[in-house]
Amino acid sequence: MAGAGLAVGGLPFGIERALAAASGPKTSLTADEALGRLKAGNARYVSSPEVCAADLQKRRDEVTESQAPWATIVGCSDSRAPPELLFGGLGVGEIFVARNPGNMVDTTTMGAVEYGAAVFGVPLIIVLGHERCGAVIAACDVVLKKATFPGSIGAMVKAIVPSAMAVRNKPGDFVDNTARESAKRTATQVATKSPVIAPLVKAGTVKVLAARYDLDDGKVEYLSLG
Repeated sequence: MAGAGLAVGGLPFGIERALAAASGPKTSLTADEALGRLKAGNARYVSSPEVCAADLQKRRDEVTESQAPWATIVGCSDSRAPPELLFGGLGVGEIFVARNPGNMVDTTTMGAVEYGAAVFGVPLIIVLGHERCGAVIAACDVVLKKATFPGSIGAMVKAIVPSAMAVRNKPGDFVDNTARESAKRTATQVATKSPVIAPLVKAGTVKVLAARYDLDDGKVEYLSLG
């Protein structure tokens, strides 16, 4: 449709319409403040998991008309790694979450991440890998054993294979090295390839980080992208 891509106020027309639909105040947290909140929540989850309870009724009532998430988590579908819990029992309306096997960023997931930043003003994006990830193990099996997988599983695993190839000969645990490498590559992709996120990163209003969740001790470790 003619004019659909015209910029209004520095943003594409479609985003402007989405902003109008997403009524309500946005988060006032900076990326560093949001990161501090995630770190504090994870520390609470590790040291005193019994206190990680959310007042869901109160928060549900507060966000019925609008939402103001302050972090986006690209996580794995693995049932052992729910972001809301491992970051300290976060309630509804606090984090924008996209989950898929291997915490990858395909078109749909990138769209979700971009929407969170552009429409809701989310200042912090975390790509969260984890220990003993099944999708990563499958990618490592492709590299080491020439494994094949049926249906869409094969295509899903194939996206992780370049990370496995990159760390194949490095010292340490192959699977864990691959999980770390994949999370870092995906975070770099979000920060540099997205036409929506990259300008926000350059302007200093959005920060993109990679992280790894340890299934054994519950800790989230933040990874250097450099």
